[in-house]
Amino acid sequence: MSVSLVTGGAGFIGSHVADELLTLGHDVVVVDDLSGGFVDNIPSAARFVEGSIVDHELIDRLFSEHHFSYVFHLAAYAAEGLSHFIKRFNYHNNLIGSVNLINASINHGVKCFVFTSSIAVYGAGQAPMREDMIPVPEDSYGIAKLAVEQELRVSHEMFGLDYVIFRPHNVYGERQNIGDRYRNVVGIFMNQLLKGEPMTIFGDGTQQRAFTHINDVAHVIAASVNYPDALGQVFNVGADIPYTVNELARVVAEAMGQECRVEYLDPRNEVKIAFSDHSKAERVFGKHGKTLLEEGIRAMAEWVTAHGARRSSVFENIEVMKNMPPSWASVVSTVELGR
Repeated sequence: MSVSLVTGGAGFIGSHVADELLTLGHDVVVVDDLSGGFVDNIPSAARFVEGSIVDHELIDRLFSEHHFSYVFHLAAYAAEGLSHFIKRFNYHNNLIGSVNLINASINHGVKCFVFTSSIAVYGAGQAPMREDMIPVPEDSYGIAKLAVEQELRVSHEMFGLDYVIFRPHNVYGERQNIGDRYRNVVGIFMNQLLKGEPMTIFGDGTQQRAFTHINDVAHVIAASVNYPDALGQVFNVGADIPYTVNELARVVAEAMGQECRVEYLDPRNEVKIAFSDHSKAERVFGKHGKTLLEEGIRAMAEWVTAHGARRSSVFENIEVMKNMPPSWASVVSTVELGR
């Protein structure tokens, strides 16, 4: 039986990938520091190790103990907009932590390293985004993800480490941390509605994204190591149809059985239109039906309603305050004053 490491396996996408790997017959070890995930997300059949990928001694010890065949790296602090203001934290967690895993994978003969990157690597003005486009990321999060992609490329050339890279986008669904105020707009909307608050939108809400249900990405990520043609390749994966954030707000409110109340905030620095072409993934993994937005949002709304609202956490270790969106800056200032 293949032993697979899933980093971030207590989180949203990671826990679903761990589920899929178990279904495919893998023995799964999850490592997660629980900074954004929850123990009850972890499949009961997986072995759980609480710890961080930035702890290279822990990572080296785990590789020595378990002799992993595959690594599925999903641990990251994935807040694109916030990453401008937490550069050191972003690179330490999303780049240095990834390098620790790459080093260990090389030293211990891992068969394939599967990395979850992001369409944030593309930047603006490239919709629909294709894998053959030149990446020009516009935030520190995207820069870190692209750097890891490049590290995997050179690690294959230098050491023979096989890899597969996925660039999912705007993934939502059951188990998502709806208490995170900085990322995952679907979860933010649902959490606000549960608390009787209006849904907040940066700018005028005409930003376009293709919102992707978790069922449309978790299985292909888990199964990718069984496809020889996937090795050394980068794949966009996710939904095909873009919607405006205003349209999303109406769908979410309807699924939650509530009035669509929206509060518009000052715009923030973000890509206006972001959605991907998935023809490359379809050629390698096959073409499958995808979850309609209304269907996926209803499924998530049922899960969220059953589990209730979560308290929105505040990221306290802001490194740069200049040009921070006022709605974030005011919360940070309140926290600082309360210390």
